[in-house]
Amino acid sequence: MSLPADAVTALDTFQNAAGWEQRARLLMQWGDRLPALSDADTVDANRVHGCESQVWLVATLVDGHWQFAASSDARLIRGLVALLLARVNGLSAAELQQVDLPEWFNQLGLSRQLSPSRSNGLNAVLQRMNELAATL
Repeated sequence: MSLPADAVTALDTFQNAAGWEQRARLLMQWGDRLPALSDADTVDANRVHGCESQVWLVATLVDGHWQFAASSDARLIRGLVALLLARVNGLSAAELQQVDLPEWFNQLGLSRQLSPSRSNGLNAVLQRMNELAATL
């Protein structure tokens, strides 16, 4: 399965990072670039449950391909979510189900950043994406 263009950019950027500190800075920058969600989107109905931080997720289907937007009240989580969005935006529902989250963050060199609670939270976000893709 080929990667979306944003995912290729993310891989290039993170794999060429000179070490952990540079990756951590990049992670924050990716989170800062996430477009803000409107007040109408940051409602309980769009909140992802299973995250320690607050994460909101909205989905749109465009010509059979999913586009997600998300935000979080936690800067680090915003960065991780931004990288997840880079990996999944533009995928079909079938491709979305094949995304291997631990492998993706491993390729980015961010596995050590994923504490069990963060990993569970990101899995909850991916699970919610799959639920939305299955219902629309």
